[in-house]
Formats: sequence, structure tokens, C-alpha cells
Amino acid sequence: MHRFIPVCKAGLGHIRHHSTTSGLPSKTIKQLLDLANIGERVDAFGWIHSARSQSAVAFAEIVDGSTERGIQAVMLPEQAKHLTTGCCVHITGIIASSPAKGQSIELKVEQVKMLGEAPPNEYPLSKTKLSLEYLREHINFRSRTKTLNAVWRIRDAVTIAIQEAFKELQFLSINSPLITSNDCEGAGETFTVSSDSISADGVKTEFFRKPVYLTVSGQLHAELMASALSRVYVLGPTFRAEKSDTTRHLAEFWMLEAEASFLFDIPGLVDLVETVIKNVTRRVLSTVSDDIAFVRSQCKAAPIAELEALIDKPFTRITYTEAIKLLTAQPKASFKYPVSWGVPLQTEHEQWLARDMGGPVFVTDYPAKVKSFYMRVNDTDADSEAMTVACTDLLVPVVGELVGGSLREERLDVLISRMKACGVDEAALEWYIDLRRFGSAPHGGFGMGIERYLLWITGMSHVRDLIPVPRWYGHCQY
Repeated sequence: MHRFIPVCKAGLGHIRHHSTTSGLPSKTIKQLLDLANIGERVDAFGWIHSARSQSAVAFAEIVDGSTERGIQAVMLPEQAKHLTTGCCVHITGIIASSPAKGQSIELKVEQVKMLGEAPPNEYPLSKTKLSLEYLREHINFRSRTKTLNAVWRIRDAVTIAIQEAFKELQFLSINSPLITSNDCEGAGETFTVSSDSISADGVKTEFFRKPVYLTVSGQLHAELMASALSRVYVLGPTFRAEKSDTTRHLAEFWMLEAEASFLFDIPGLVDLVETVIKNVTRRVLSTVSDDIAFVRSQCKAAPIAELEALIDKPFTRITYTEAIKLLTAQPKASFKYPVSWGVPLQTEHEQWLARDMGGPVFVTDYPAKVKSFYMRVNDTDADSEAMTVACTDLLVPVVGELVGGSLREERLDVLISRMKACGVDEAALEWYIDLRRFGSAPHGGFGMGIERYLLWITGMSHVRDLIPVPRWYGHCQY
């Protein structure tokens, strides 16, 4: 029997009702630029990108990051006298058709409220034209520029496109640990994680009772999950303690890593990579093509039509051996680094191959001695010097390597043999070896650096301009 508990009228004032609004104060600038708003009184919030006054009228462009275009506010000169580049404002006015060329809407200002001043003699972004090098010295403000604004919208679109593309392929999104006890790549370029734990006798102790590191890759843990879920992907940060100060290196960056059970051969893996890259790129182009075109124009990159053309044709496929033949056929002076079979390809070689092939090219079947222990051996009877592994790198114009992937070694005896040959500590990866002992399945996967991908589609030249707060050797200011 249910009891009815009466509520006294005095208590009704404490009852919470669900809100029917988002709680946000206004429409974004992108929403305000819709022609359907003409005639409406609106509130616009944002930052002043530029302001100028004439004798009888003043103009200010307000931006809020929602779109590359700002909204032009038209007001009396006295209303604009305190408006400077970078200040934060709340402007109330009427949306009207604009007679100005290149814009369809403007905001007829009724009231201006200053939310945050930006003194022009102190504000680092007071000038309208600033180099990317200068902006890297002011990372806390650089996102207010139109170029970096556009880059972050593109990055957002890439994240969403990746999620949609993998959902369509029936992959599950998983999370891999950021703290790990192994170095998947075996390069030794790891950040050690420690704590301030001290024992009762004053001796510093290991929190995990053994050395642990920031992850350099989520691959091994993705393999663990794929052994139960079949198709998984990870999108998250990775860390490399490389003492490199180049346009291509970061100490902290984001990786897409995918693993799929029941991949039996390299053509199948290459098909998967090509499908994902094309599907993601098409989705991004369909949502932020204006931003991509704007960024490419700002950094003098090829028109966006060139990128569209590249993903509309099949990607070329060659073996490592065929690539070496093409490279060695060139004059020796063509490259800084010598080319020979059994030596890793350098960036200049990768860029030349993508350029010579006229677009993205898959290079497969590299020598085992230059690749990681987990890659599946093609011919176990081959001499160690001639042994190749079932792997692939996707090379793209200008950038070079974009994607690296392989079939994973699912045979227990071969995996252990490769670990010994590569000097990998078997005891530290006993859990990984166990995946081959119990229900081992043919599988494979690939990884792609998000910043590398953004280099390719935006035409930007430096990875530090493609992550909001970059960390690199000797620099962790923010």
C-alpha cells in the first residue's frame, strides 16, 4: 500500500523545476548571421577584432570563435570610443540587412557594455597582422586570431568525423591508460612517472612498486580490448621524450589508434586505412570547408580543390622494395640521406615518393629489422637480414608519413622469437604474450597522429600551431 505524503504550501517554493533553456545567454555570432534574424533585437557577446570611427558613424567587428566571419556592429562614434582590439563586449541592437559589399547582415547598435578592457599599448595582439612565430610566444592569446580560431574548429570537426567514421564501421571507442609499465615502441623515449611517496623510514618509494611511464602509444591495450570486442579505436594523448626541436615533433600530442580482429592480410588493412582516411576527410570537408580554405589561403598552401582531388582517387600501393628501387634510381645528390635496402626511409624520401606518385601512397612490407617486435613476420623461414613484416606506412604530400600500421603477430612462438631478437623484456609483457596463449586471433591496426593529419589538410607548416597548448623539448610554459 502506497502512502501519500502531503506537501505544505509553504514548502512549494523550494521545489526545483527543470529549465527549458540551455542557460546560455544568447545566440552565437554564427547563429546571429542567419538572415532569418533580420529585424530582431539581439544580444551579441564577443571580442572586438577591429574597430574604426568616421565623423558620423563607427564600425566594429565582433567575433566569438563560432565562425571565421565576425558580425559588423554599426554605432555612433561616442559608443565606440572605448572599443579596442581584444576587448570583451556585450552589445544589444537590431539585426539589419547590410549595404556593404561582402556581408549580408549588420548589427545596428543600441547599447554597448564593456565586459573586459584590452589596453592597446599592453595587449599583445593589438596589431592586425601577426606572424605564427610571434603568436607562439603568446599562446594564451593566439586562439583569438582568425587563423587559430579556424584551426580549432577544424580540429573539432576532425574529432567528430573520426567518431562518426568508426561508428559506421562498427568500431567501439575505448580509453587506454595514460600511465603504463611498458614502452610499446621500444624507443626508450619515455617520460617516467613518479610520486612524492616516502616510506616510514624516510626512503622515497615507487607508488606502483616499479617504474612506470606516460604512454607512448595505446596500441597494446587496444589489442587487449580488440581480443574481446573485435573492433576498437582510441583517441587520446601520447607522450614522447624526444629531444627534437623540429616542425614535426611534440612532447605531447594526440593519436588515433585502431585495432581490428580478423584482419588476415595487408590488402585488408590498407583498405581499412584508406576507407577511414577518405571518410574522415570527406566529413571534415563537408562541415568546415570554409575554415580549411581560409587557413590554406593564409599559409599560402595549395587550394582546397587539390585536397578534394586527392581523396577522390585510389591511393597508390607499392612495397618497400619497390620504393627503394625508385629512390635509388634518382641522382645521389637528390637526397641528403643515402638510400639502401634495410635502412629506414627518411622524411625527404617519404615526401619524394608522395610527390612522385602524385598523391597518397601506401608503402608495405618493410624489413623486420627496422620495425617493431609486434608486427607479423611475412616469411618465418627468411634470413634475418631479408625478413620482412606485414606492415604499411601511408605517405602524403608535404607531410610524409601520416599513418603507420601492421598486422600484429598472433603466433605465440614467432612473437616470443621476435621479442628476443628485438631485446624486449618478456616478463614485463607477460600479459600481452598471454593474449596469444588463449584464443589468439589474427588482427591488425594502425595509428595516426592528429596533428600530422591536420598538417596535411590545413597546409600549415608547424605542428605547434595545430594543438592548443603545445609542449616540446625545453618548453612547458603554460
